[in-house]
Amino acid sequence: MKKLGFALFFLTSGIVLAQTDTRIYDIINDVNVERIKKDITTLANFGTRHTLSDTVSNTRGIGAARRWIKSEFDKISSDCNNCLDVFFQKDLVKKDGRRIVKDVMVVNVVAIQKGTKYPNRYIIMSGDIDSRVSDPNNYTSDSPGANDNASGMAGAIEAARVLSKYQFESSIIYVGLSGEEQGLYGGKGLAAYAKEKDWDIIGILNNDMIGNIKGVDGVIDNRTFRIFSEPVPPTETERQRRSRRFYGGEVDGISRQLARYIYNTTKTYMPEMNPKMIYRLDRFGRGGHHRPFNDAGFAGIRIMEMHENYTQQHQDIRNENGIEYGDKLKFVNFPYAKKLTAVNAINLASIAWAPASPKNVRIGGIVRPAAKLKWDAVDGAKGYKVYFRDTTSPTWDHYIYVEGKTEHTLKGIVIDNFLFGVAAIGKDGHESIVSFPSGILRN
Repeated sequence: MKKLGFALFFLTSGIVLAQTDTRIYDIINDVNVERIKKDITTLANFGTRHTLSDTVSNTRGIGAARRWIKSEFDKISSDCNNCLDVFFQKDLVKKDGRRIVKDVMVVNVVAIQKGTKYPNRYIIMSGDIDSRVSDPNNYTSDSPGANDNASGMAGAIEAARVLSKYQFESSIIYVGLSGEEQGLYGGKGLAAYAKEKDWDIIGILNNDMIGNIKGVDGVIDNRTFRIFSEPVPPTETERQRRSRRFYGGEVDGISRQLARYIYNTTKTYMPEMNPKMIYRLDRFGRGGHHRPFNDAGFAGIRIMEMHENYTQQHQDIRNENGIEYGDKLKFVNFPYAKKLTAVNAINLASIAWAPASPKNVRIGGIVRPAAKLKWDAVDGAKGYKVYFRDTTSPTWDHYIYVEGKTEHTLKGIVIDNFLFGVAAIGKDGHESIVSFPSGILRN
C-alpha cells in the first residue's frame, strides 16, 4: 500500500489532521483516453442503439451493443480474478402508444464489484446504452449516439477497468441502462430490482453526455461540468415536510449532499476542474436516469458537460442551412470524456473506501449561544467532521474534527445563522457523505 500524504488544516478552535490518499492520484492517472476513444467508437459503430432496434444482429442494434458491453465487463472481471459479478437485468415493457410502439425487453448490463466489509452497501455509476434520432420512435435510422450517450457508457466501462485493481469496503456497481430515451425504463427497472433485493444504495452517479466541450452558443470549455441534484427526496413524509419548514433543509436532501461530496472530492484531487452544482433535478423540463432512483427514495445525481450542442442531440444525420446535424464521433472530445470519467472514478473510490454516513443526527441550541450535535456511532469510523456553513452557501465550508465521541458542541456558533451536518471519517481519511440533522435535541 502506498503512503498517505498529509496536510494540516488550522481552524479557530484547533488543529485537524486531514489526509490525502495518493491512491486517488493513481486512479486519475490510470484513466486512459485511448481506451475511452476506442469504446465510444465501438458503440457508435453499432449504427443505432435505439431501445426498439435489432436484437439479433451481432453488428447493428441495441442487442449487439449490450452483448458487447457485457463482454467488456466479463474481460475486466477475468483480469481481476472474477472480481465482478456481471449479468443482464431486464424487464418487459408493454406497448404504450407513445414511445414504446411495440412490446420490448428493456435490458440493463450490470457489473458489481463486491465490497470486502459491506457487500450490500452500493455506490453506482451509470451510463445509457440507447440512442435516438429526431423522431423518438424511429428505431431503424442511423443513430450513432457518440456523445449521447456512448461517452457516459464508455466512462462506466473505463471506471470498472481502473477500479477493479483495488479492493473496497463497500460495493461498486457499473451499469449500462437501457430505455432512457423511451421513458427512463432501464433506471426504473434497476431501482425496482434494488428495492426487491434490499440493496443499501448510497447513491447513483448518472453520466449522460460527458464528451462535448463546444456549446451551441460557441462557448468552448474543457474543464467545467455540471452536477444536477434535486433539493429533497420526493418520498419525504408530510411530517418531514412540516419539520423542514421550521428547521430548514430545503437544499439539504440526500441527493444534494451527494452533489456536494462530488464537488469537494473533485476540488481536492482535481483542482484544475470546475464543477458546477446545478440546483435542479435535471435540465429544464428534461429527464435523466438518476430520476427513477430519486423517485424510489435513493440519492442520485447527474454528471454532464457544461455546454450542450443541441444540433448534435436527438438529430437526424444531415446538413441543413450550413449546419451539420447528428451525434457523430467527430464532435466528441475524448480528453474531456477522460477527465469526467476520472471525476466519477475518484468519487466512487472515495465513497467505497469511506465509512457509512452517520445516522440519527440530532441538533439543538435554540436560544443558546452554541449549537450541539449528537449522532449514532458509525462502524469503522476513526472520527467525525462536524460541518457548518452559512445558510446561503452551496458548500460545506467549515468543520471541527472530533474523535472518541458522538456529540459535539460548537461554542459561539448560533444555530439560527448556520446549517450543520456530520460526516464519518475512516482510517485512511476518506469521509462519508454528510448527514443533515433529522431530529431535534431539546434544551
